[in-house]
Amino acid sequence: MFTYIKESIDELRNNVTLPTRAESSNYMIIVAVFSVLFALATWGVDSLFSNLIKLYFQKLIG
Repeated sequence: MFTYIKESIDELRNNVTLPTRAESSNYMIIVAVFSVLFALATWGVDSLFSNLIKLYFQKLIG
């Protein structure tokens, strides 16, 4: 276990490069935009199915 942790830390120090602040900001904006778009798409599909279920039961009962 200690060897794994030591090798992980070594790999982080020697092989991982972090993006610049500008790149991180761009990535954050991209993620935020796609998150909002996905939330809107999910809301739209949910509303559609909700309305379809209401219509189905109104026809079934009435």
